[in-house]
Amino acid sequence: MSLQNLPGARERRVSTGGIDLCVVELGEATRPTIVLVHGYPDSKEVWTQVARQLAEQWHVVLYDVRGHGRSTAPVPLRGGFTLEKLTDDFLAVVDAVSPDRPVHVVGHDWGSVQAWEFATVSRTEGRIASFTSMSGPSLDHFGHWIKQRMSRPTPRRVGQLLGQGAKSWYVYMLHTPVLPELAWRGPLGKRWPRILERLEKVPPGDYPTASLPDDAAHGAWLYRDNVRSRLRRPRADAFAHVPVQLITPTGDIFLSEQLYAELDAWVPRLTRRSLPAKHWVPRTRPDQLASWIDEFAAAHEAAAQSGVPVRDSAPDGAYAQRFGGQLVLVTGAAGGIGRATAFAFAEAGARVVVVDRDAEGASRTAELARLIGAPAAWAETVDVSDEQAMEKLAEKVAAEYGIVDVLVNNAGIGLSGSFLETTAEEWKNVLDVNLWGVIHGCRLFGKQMADRGQGGHIVNTASAAAYQPSRALPAYSTSKAAVLMLSECLRAELAEKSIGVSAICPGIVNTNITATTRFAGTDAAEEKRLRTRTSKLYGMRNYPPEKVADAILRAVVRNQAVVPVTPESHAARFVSRLSPGVLRGIARLKPPL
Repeated sequence: MSLQNLPGARERRVSTGGIDLCVVELGEATRPTIVLVHGYPDSKEVWTQVARQLAEQWHVVLYDVRGHGRSTAPVPLRGGFTLEKLTDDFLAVVDAVSPDRPVHVVGHDWGSVQAWEFATVSRTEGRIASFTSMSGPSLDHFGHWIKQRMSRPTPRRVGQLLGQGAKSWYVYMLHTPVLPELAWRGPLGKRWPRILERLEKVPPGDYPTASLPDDAAHGAWLYRDNVRSRLRRPRADAFAHVPVQLITPTGDIFLSEQLYAELDAWVPRLTRRSLPAKHWVPRTRPDQLASWIDEFAAAHEAAAQSGVPVRDSAPDGAYAQRFGGQLVLVTGAAGGIGRATAFAFAEAGARVVVVDRDAEGASRTAELARLIGAPAAWAETVDVSDEQAMEKLAEKVAAEYGIVDVLVNNAGIGLSGSFLETTAEEWKNVLDVNLWGVIHGCRLFGKQMADRGQGGHIVNTASAAAYQPSRALPAYSTSKAAVLMLSECLRAELAEKSIGVSAICPGIVNTNITATTRFAGTDAAEEKRLRTRTSKLYGMRNYPPEKVADAILRAVVRNQAVVPVTPESHAARFVSRLSPGVLRGIARLKPPL
């Protein structure tokens, strides 16, 4: 659905400095206003999906930047796109759509670049309530960033300069006379939608519009009129006078995360968030952006009314707010690795769905997750081996909580004993939980992720036993080896959907799995003795599940494929690849239990 065809869409024209701007409004005009500013080579339609969701609660305003979409271009083009003139346009729009109260500004790409100007110049003070920036730095901050690294060129700083210099190749091209205009009005303009779809997984629709070739040709002057002058002589007073939310796509091919390393010095009230996505997040992750924009703007609206300032989040951990607003589902989360993982995601700002067949344990985990910092946490009682129950869970989660962003298939049971003493029923129980539970989770929630088309991540808890044979763990090792291979296959298939898949392989971790492990071919008394003995050995090793949880978050952030965790797991993985015969020999030894 196109922007103009959205329910309640209203178009108006705003004139300023000889330019006629096309402005579209959504939602009730009596509500607080959010202004969405597009980047290059886009038009306002890049925001269609985000605007549609925000309009349910806000007065949403979008406008085509001068020379783009249905707004007129300056004559002559040279000198007509300076940041000063773009600020004039913004103030004209704001005065027309929200004359009596400040607005919340959201910018992407060049929309963010110019919005940094809005947020740091004195003549906009009192007109902006908050600013959400993504994929576009302040040119003044960028200029100081470059000067700091050139004045003190350590190897690390030189590497950062060279890295960003390589990412900025397109800036040099846009400064070339005539050629960019010829390219955009020729083959590049025709192929651009296909390029975005292939490289960024941008879904087709009303974007980009037919005006793209002219928009891109005109927009080249955004760079020519501003970049060199500001980078050479950056403003020394470019301090933000509004609270800022910085959303950093971690896979942005044009901008490095290091660009924002010193941003706290320029922004007294800064909230940082990261998103596992590429550059065009308004099209590929509209749900997540709408959620964060709504949350940030609402908090500052409430603060303005109450007079109590918002305590802006500052990173206090490796992944603080890294998963803010995302929905994470963890199975087997009543204790052990699952509970630690739910807590770790809660501390990182995620909403958490805690799943376990132990209802009391799941409820306790959800309760503690909320206390730790999860914006919301819910407990669901499900046996992951039950296909119909899992189908109902997937339907309920999607309907009530949303589509899962990160799925952690962690539920598992232990079984020890020789192959000849393991019954068919015992084999079935292990495979139903350890393998089929993972299959059900991947199939149901993975399909929801793929259908949504906004990426995601699946984590499957395997084990060091997946690549370390053992005469004592034939059923358990087989189930975990299958999980490892399933993860590798899914990773290959789902990559084109921007869905990462990681297999986590802990070794000996101090959890309660040993207290419930079955021992094939033993009576009750012997099984109790073996459980006690095994629990004591795991306790002596005392490797905490929290370290596994850290490895899981790191795997999601880095999109790692196979992740050994404990030292013995790393060693077994290394030997399995270098000299598998050694592990086969060790497997013949009888465990000392």
